[in-house]
Amino acid sequence: MKGFYNTSLPLKQKLLLKYAAIIAALKALGAWGVLLIAVLDAAAFGIPMDPLVAGFVYASPHKTVFYCLAGSLGSAVGSLVPYLLGRAGGELFLLKRINQARLKRIRDRFEKQEFLALMIPAMLPPPTPFKLFVFSAGVFEMKVVQFLLAVAIGRMLRFGILSVLTLVFGPGIVVMTKVLIKEHPSIAVAIGLVVVALGYFLFRLLRQPVVEVAHEIEHRKEQTL
Repeated sequence: MKGFYNTSLPLKQKLLLKYAAIIAALKALGAWGVLLIAVLDAAAFGIPMDPLVAGFVYASPHKTVFYCLAGSLGSAVGSLVPYLLGRAGGELFLLKRINQARLKRIRDRFEKQEFLALMIPAMLPPPTPFKLFVFSAGVFEMKVVQFLLAVAIGRMLRFGILSVLTLVFGPGIVVMTKVLIKEHPSIAVAIGLVVVALGYFLFRLLRQPVVEVAHEIEHRKEQTL
C-alpha cells in the first residue's frame, strides 16, 4: 500500500478514488452523512441517492424518518446552487436566444403552477433532468421558501415510498427495478404505462415551460459547437 497515491494512475482516477473515500467517510456519519451527501448530489455531483437511502433504511428501520428527512433537506439545500445560478444569469442567457415577450409568456405559464412544476420532478428518480427544473425555477425567480418546500416535499415523498418498498422487499428493490427494466422490459413497460397514465395530463402541462427553456439551452449549445 506504500505510495498508493503516488502510483502512475491518471489524475482523473486519483480524484475518483479520493472522492469515493470522502463519500465512504460521510456514510459512516449516519443521517448526517446522508444529509451531506444529498447536498453534494443536488449541488453538483451525481451521487446515486436511492441505493444509499435504501441501505440505511434496511440496516436501521427505526431511523427511517431521519434518513428520509436528511436526504430531503440535503437535496433542498444543495439545489440552491443551480437555482442561484439560474437566478443570477439565466434570464440574460435566455434573452440572447429569445425575445423578451416570449420569455414573459414562458414565465407566466411557469408561475401558474411553479410549486407542482418543481415538486413532481423532485419525486421522480433518474434520469429525470431535475437540475434543469431547478435552474428554470431560478430563471423565473421562484420564491426561495416555496422553492425549498417544493424540493423537500417532493424528495420526502420519493424517499418515503422508497423506504416502504425497501422495508417490504429489502434493499434489493433498487437493483430489482434495474434488472426488471433490463431483463423484462415488457413488464416494466406495463408498470410504467400505469404510472404515466395517472400523471400524464398534469405532468405534460407542468413541464412545458421547462421544456422551452431546455430547447433554448440545447439550441445555444449547438450554435457554440
